[in-house]
Amino acid sequence: AYFKYLMSTIIQYILALMTLALAVPLGILLKNATKEELKQGKKYFGLISLCALFSALILLFLNIEITLKISAIAALLFIAIVSFISFKHN
Repeated sequence: AYFKYLMSTIIQYILALMTLALAVPLGILLKNATKEELKQGKKYFGLISLCALFSALILLFLNIEITLKISAIAALLFIAIVSFISFKHN
């Protein structure tokens, strides 16, 4: 039973890393496809990125199930990466 739990946790970590690896090309793609919208909303992208990072940091210290924690942190970091790429748009 413990081995299955360990393997499922490892698989979740791998899937989370793969999801985060997709955040960079997706952020660049969105940045290039929505240049006009980025000018209007640039001030919000930094705030979104900081809020997502702060929320992920808080989740690290909460006592919740590890699979839920991995999924939530991966989603928040994905949002932070895409928002940061949009924020750094020149």
